[in-house]
Amino acid sequence: PIAQLMAQNVRKIASSDYGIGITGIAGPSGGTSTKPTGTVFISVATQDKTISKKFHSSGSRLIVKRKTALKALSMLQELL
Repeated sequence: PIAQLMAQNVRKIASSDYGIGITGIAGPSGGTSTKPTGTVFISVATQDKTISKKFHSSGSRLIVKRKTALKALSMLQELL
C-alpha cells in the first residue's frame, strides 16, 4: 500500500495525469527473510486506476535501481 499511496499522492500534488511510487530494499543491506535485498514495490496511478506490482531483482544497488526504473516505465506504458 505504501507505493500505491506514493503514486496517488504524487499525482495529486503535482497535478499530473500519472504518478509513480517506488519503495523497497535496493541493498546492499537491509533485507529480511520476508523481504530480501532486491525486493521492490512499484505502483502507477491515474485518476481512475492504480496498478501495483512486487518485483525481486538481483545485482548491486545500482543494478536494482536501474531495473526498477525500467520496470516502472514499463508499467506506465501499460496505462498509456
